[in-house]
Amino acid sequence: MGILSNIFRKIFPSSHPAAAQAKPPATPGSMQSQPTQTAQQTTPQAAPRAAAPPAAPMEMVDVEAILNKMAQSAGEPLNWRTSIVDLLKLLNLDSSLQSRKELAQELDYKGDTGDSAAMNIWLHRQVMNRLAANGGKVPADLRD
Repeated sequence: MGILSNIFRKIFPSSHPAAAQAKPPATPGSMQSQPTQTAQQTTPQAAPRAAAPPAAPMEMVDVEAILNKMAQSAGEPLNWRTSIVDLLKLLNLDSSLQSRKELAQELDYKGDTGDSAAMNIWLHRQVMNRLAANGGKVPADLRD
């Protein structure tokens, strides 16, 4: 399970689609295989498939409100708005350099992971962008 998935699980409620995506995928053995049809088995007058029902609009989650509430009870001042380290600490996740390098790899960081300051700024922005893209209401100044 990736670090970004852990971040999603800590912020989004379990009923939210982003949190559901953060769950580990089913193992291939746990999925039942469906028999396949050959071209000879299909009839030219096959019944058309019914259209899928329209997807319900994604519930927006106020990320800023959730993180501010967590910060109030953190017991130490944590600046989650600008620091990826403080954001990870606030979520009770590993904020070590190694963990941040793993997150950078997960998010396809192309820069030098030896330049932790530049990497940290990029990571914070990317996490905020991903939260916003997955139904999080994130202040505009924290994302691209």
